[in-house]
Parts: sequence; C-alpha cells; structure tokens
Amino acid sequence: MRYLFLILMITGFISCTPTTQNNRTFANNPVVAHRGAWKKYKLPQNSIASLKHAIELNCTGAEFDVRITADSVLIVTHDKDYHDLLIVETTYQELAKHKLANGELLPTLKDYLLAGMENNKGTGLVCEIKPTRNKELNLKMAEKTIQLVKELKAEPYIHSYISFGYDILKKIVEIDATAKTQYLNGNKTPQQLKEDGIWGLDYHFNIFKRNPEWIKSAKDLGLSLNAWTVNKPDDMDWLLANDFDYITTDEPELLFTRIAASPVKDGYKLVWSDEFNYRGKPDSTKWGYAYGFIANREDQYYTDSLKNVRVQGGHLIIETHKEEIANKDYGNPDLLKKSWMKYAAERKTAAYTSGRVNTKNLASWKYGRIEVRAKLPRGVGLWPAIWMLGDNRKEVGWPECGEIDIMEHVGFNPDSVFATIHTKAYNHMKGTHKGKKIFIDRPYDTFNVFALEWTPEKMDFLLNGIVYNQILNENKTTAEWPFDQKFYLIINTAVGGMLGGKKGIDNSVFPQQMLVDYVRVFQKENDF
Repeated sequence: MRYLFLILMITGFISCTPTTQNNRTFANNPVVAHRGAWKKYKLPQNSIASLKHAIELNCTGAEFDVRITADSVLIVTHDKDYHDLLIVETTYQELAKHKLANGELLPTLKDYLLAGMENNKGTGLVCEIKPTRNKELNLKMAEKTIQLVKELKAEPYIHSYISFGYDILKKIVEIDATAKTQYLNGNKTPQQLKEDGIWGLDYHFNIFKRNPEWIKSAKDLGLSLNAWTVNKPDDMDWLLANDFDYITTDEPELLFTRIAASPVKDGYKLVWSDEFNYRGKPDSTKWGYAYGFIANREDQYYTDSLKNVRVQGGHLIIETHKEEIANKDYGNPDLLKKSWMKYAAERKTAAYTSGRVNTKNLASWKYGRIEVRAKLPRGVGLWPAIWMLGDNRKEVGWPECGEIDIMEHVGFNPDSVFATIHTKAYNHMKGTHKGKKIFIDRPYDTFNVFALEWTPEKMDFLLNGIVYNQILNENKTTAEWPFDQKFYLIINTAVGGMLGGKKGIDNSVFPQQMLVDYVRVFQKENDF
C-alpha cells in the first residue's frame, strides 16, 4: 500500500508525455514492468498474476514475451524451451501440462490479452515477439499476433510491439501503419529506424551510454526512447535525467521511488552533463585546467598530467601524489608584485601534485540544480572541493564575484562536509562567511550526491537529497548577493593550505583519488 500511495502522489508530476493508443491514454509515468511486476511478490514472470500487479501499480506498460507452438498457438513465455520442451516443436496441449509456479496455466496470448483488458485504466500491453531462426515463422507470428489483437478488439490496450527481429517489426508496420513499434537489438541508428517507419528505440541502457548522441537524435526525429532492463538506482536516475519516455525494469516499485526523488519531477531539464563514459583526458569541450600554485597557500602543484587528472572506468579521477615538481612560476616578477600570489612565485618546487578542472569559458549557469556524485579522497591534509566562481571574477576580483562551495571536505574532519558562500559582505577573510556542515559516513568508501538548488530567492545545499544549508537572498546589494549572474564550476583536490593544512599533512596516505561519477546541471525553463 505504501508504494501505491507513492505512485498516486507522483503520477501527475513526472515529465514524460502519456502515450495514447486508439483514444486510450496510458499512465503518465515511464515505468514499464519487465515480464509484468513479478519480483516483489515472487510471482512467475510472464504470468497473468504479474500482469495484474503491474496494472495495480499503474505502470504505463507491462511487457510480455510471445512465442509460437508447433500447432501455431501463440503463448506468453520467455525462453525458447519450457520444462525442457522446445516450444516450436511441441504442441500447446503438451506444454500446458506443466503449470506455472503459482498454479496458473501456461497463458496463451489470447488469455493474456483478455486478462490485460480487465479493470485496466492505464497500463499498456508491451508485446515482445520473440524471433526464431525461421524468417517465415517470424512473419507468421507477426501476422497472427496482429490478427488476434484485432479479433479481440484489444488495439486500445496495446502500448507497443517490440522485438529483436527487425523483420518482425517491419511486417507489423506493413500490416498496420498505426502500430507503435520499438527495436530492441541496439545496432541501428535513430535515422535508420525513422526511415523504416519504426516508432522508437528500446535498447539496453549501456547502448545509450556508449552512444549518447543517439538520445538527442531520437528526440529530434520524434522517436520514442526506452531502455532495458534497468534495475539499479544510478542507471534509473541517469535515464530520468535524460528524459527517457520509458524505462523497462524488473523493479517497478524502486523506479517509482527514483521518479519521486528525481529533479525532473520538479520541472527541471538536464542542460549540461558529463557522465565520463569515455577514457583519457577530460572532454576539452567541457573542462579546462588550472596550473601551478593557485591560492590559499596550498602545497600542491596543479597539472594536466594523466597521472593527476584522467577519465577511466566511468569516472573522472583526480589523483594526488607526493612527488617533487619544479614550479614554472618560480621568480615570476608579476606574481611577486601581487601579495596574494607572492608565495607561489617564491616557491621553487612543490612536494605534491594534484588536479583542478573547471568549466571556465566553456559553460556557466545562472540558477538551477548542480549535482555531482563523487567519492572523496582520504587523509589528513587533503582538501577536496566542488565549488563555483562568478564569471566576472577577472573584472571585479574575489570575493566580489561571489563563491559557492557546494561541497568541501578536510581530511582532519573526515565525518563532515561543508557548504558555504563567500561574498564581499560575507567571506572567510572577515570571518563572516555563511556555511554549515553535515555528518557524512565514510565518504571515501562510498559515492554521495552533492547538490545545489539555486533560485533568485535562495540557495539550498543538499547531501543525498537532504537540505542542510539554506542561504536566503536578503534583497540588499551585490555585496550580500552577487548570485544573479552566471557561475562556472570547479572540482579539485588541494593539499594543505589555510584550511586543509590546519592539522598538518599525513604523507603516508598518498596517492589518493577523488572519483567523480557524474556532473549534471538542470535548469527550469525560466532559468534559460
């Protein structure tokens, strides 16, 4: 009942457009229950019981598998054999002697469709036709399926037809040009599907991660987007952020909870992201580097070496080493004239190297939700941070430009993270900065989501969806609120410095890594 209440609460707040088939509108959510909603209550997959539970949950779709017997009966089951009997070589009467685990008779497609039409207000039937090696038999299955649907007047209940067999889908389109079809195999581009009259893509989610450009291409071409079989919260969140129309899952109840927690339910749209699904240097169209000694009397020297900054294994890795490196700015007369950088020009070498990447001159934003999932480095003396500076820093300087610290962590205080703002009126030089901390359990062992929700009225800082610091706009001057302009993002790990080095540096911990799983920036329409 808790899940049903949650589903009812969120039905009106998710972003996907409800599918309409023959004047029947399906539920306004992206949840497609894979082989029915079977897992929570350990129901047989592809059973009528699992179908009815998907309907009870108000999923937008209930997926099921169709095969054909030796005597041309269409049945609902997944594998090519049933109780060690090869389905295409066995009659339905022989197969039906073996009941499902819950006592149900092996369902025919006719039985399944009739059950799906009972007391069903919003769940569409997603019919997967399983191909065989016999092309003629594949086409026969397509024809008989469409014929049966028409005989039962079940067209309004059919959400879509899906298949790994391209010939099957093309045959369905040939028979019924209004039928909605989705291809499963993942080896055709959106343009190819569009040219062949296929309604959409229903690919494994890793196909989309390897070909992210297909997401935009499909949307531009007006094709539907579905992904299978998605059972992990992180993958669900990524698909929701990318505004997929449908998500096929063995965990519909879990997916409903992820929808409730997703920024898209609040009207946010993903406008910029890096999922780090590549290898090598960070994407140069999204990230730049800082070099050398930067500020805060820190002890590390920032480089763009792959040793210090790289993308590997699906993560941005900022790796900090204890190693001596020459300071290229040593003795720089221009820096010597600037008191805040004089220490850098006076240091001939550094004892540590690390990385600091930023989106300066590449991407910046005014308002929205900035979200970073990361695992932090461990050790006294380390100072990882996720933060932002105003685009006008060069013109007005710091702190007039404003600084937003989405997350700071210091190694000598391992069970806390901080969120802080700095402005002309409120900054650490005056001791007036506005910051708060929150307990975090072993952030170097697990990933956490650090986020900022920023509007003209306030800033909310969140850890794993929990707001722990809120800064209100006092509506005074830019000295208090310089946050009505664009800011760019910075991610780094410092060593030592005025904050990080307060309790010294533990040289036994190196090397250390900060791992970033993703960076996502969401905005609402009025933020653009």
